[in-house]
Amino acid sequence: MALVEVESVSKNYPRLSGLRQQDHFVVSNVSLTIAPGETLGLVGESGSGKTTLAQMILGLVPPTSGSIRVAGITVGSKETMSLRRHMQPVFQDPSAALNPRMRIFDIVTEPLIIHHREAGIDTRKSALRAAARELLTSVGLDDSALHRYPHEFSGGQRQRINIARALALKPQLVILDEPVSALDVSVGAQIINLLRRLQQELGLTYLFISHSMPLVRYLATRIAVMERGRLVETGEAEQLCAQPREAYTRQLIAATPELPVLPV
Repeated sequence: MALVEVESVSKNYPRLSGLRQQDHFVVSNVSLTIAPGETLGLVGESGSGKTTLAQMILGLVPPTSGSIRVAGITVGSKETMSLRRHMQPVFQDPSAALNPRMRIFDIVTEPLIIHHREAGIDTRKSALRAAARELLTSVGLDDSALHRYPHEFSGGQRQRINIARALALKPQLVILDEPVSALDVSVGAQIINLLRRLQQELGLTYLFISHSMPLVRYLATRIAVMERGRLVETGEAEQLCAQPREAYTRQLIAATPELPVLPV
């Protein structure tokens, strides 16, 4: 059974064309699935609808038509709140995603405090401190970070903190929206290797969004290609990159260089 099922989903916004109002489709009739434990790479140029689709899966934006189910629950239904802790995002800009006034301890334990009732989480200070240490260790940081602020860290370290926060509730699905595009190439490669290791250790399911086909090819099990809001091609990662059917997919492959793979 698929963990994520997207069926004929569209999202449009009205806009004026002269004196007439017309629908502008950001996502148009997209269907895809994501199996437990796999990485689906969603690739396309800026403006192709990738982030809007991710926001609909997270329940942040309602679809105009179609349906989305995660773990058998329809996103947007009364049961959606029970999904919140099972789906976690990691965004493009690690600085903007972290509250500059909060210490790292408070940032990574905030999800535990918010969801402690439904998840049965121990919120005593000692338990939260132990959880924070474990989370930071899992992303390659030590507990000296706990009482510092985001501005005291590099971009790569801030993204590691974002990943630690996303893992706090042991989610089934992590949505990674261009998680390394704001980082230097070598630092980005380290983050990609970290994500790969965490997936193997924790059995995570990823939706990995990028404009870089070689990057998606390295991390993804399968690839879905979006162009102007439409899904134009899907397939197993290696096969799709070796024998792309669509000219647009070939352009994406040719447009981005290979990413160096470095130790975590």
